[in-house]
Parts: sequence; C-alpha cells; structure tokens
Amino acid sequence: MFRRRTDGGRHAVGILVDGVRVEARAGDSVAAAMLAAGHVTCRRTPVSGSPRAPYCLMGVCFDCLVTIDGIGNRQGCMTQVRDGMQVETGSAGPPSPGASGADLSPPGLVSAHMLQCESMNCALRFVYCSAIRFA
Repeated sequence: MFRRRTDGGRHAVGILVDGVRVEARAGDSVAAAMLAAGHVTCRRTPVSGSPRAPYCLMGVCFDCLVTIDGIGNRQGCMTQVRDGMQVETGSAGPPSPGASGADLSPPGLVSAHMLQCESMNCALRFVYCSAIRFA
C-alpha cells in the first residue's frame, strides 16, 4: 500500500509493533513506520470497536494513538522512532463488558469519565450535565 522513497542518508532502526519487529528509518514517525510496514490499524474505538488508522499525520485527529514503551495514548504521528522502541496498538478491540465489568455504552463511558475527571470546566461534563438537566 505504501512505498518508501529512497533516501540513502538515513540509517535503519528496529522497533517492535505488537511484538513484531519492524524496520524503520531514523527520523520516521511511529505512524509512518507502521504504515510503511503494513500495520494500518493503530487503535479501535471504545464503543463500537471500529478500527482507526493514522489520518492527518500532523497531530490534529488523534486517530494514531498507541502505547509507546508502556506509556499510553501517545500520538504515533508526533513521536519519532528510536531503536528498540516498543509500540502496542489498541487493535485488539475494546474489552468486553462481561469480562471486565465495564459499561461501554455511551452513558457508561460518560459516567466513568465523570468519576475520574478532575476538571470542573470539562466539555464532556458540561454536555453530560446539560443533557441530564433538560432530559
């Protein structure tokens, strides 16, 4: 699907994507390295489990979120690869509600967010509270 341009000045580095070794070039973003290696899906949506792939490649859309070296929700398009980096995608899908006890319906996600959110100016809090008030 994607083909690299030949630029002989950059050396190869190895990263692990979901435990599989992938060759990248120094200076590549994680998202670009994944696309070049054929790894298209970075994550799945929490509600429907739809696969998401890098879209804008400039840090705006957040569809390229991955876990890098154990730190979650990193934008793959904004992070340069380095040798030995471990990347985990969320492409396994959302956890099943029966297995974890999590409520993945939109109201369940919102109420879970409300319990953890520390910002009183959160847009989601405003929408949720407005919906309850006018329901």
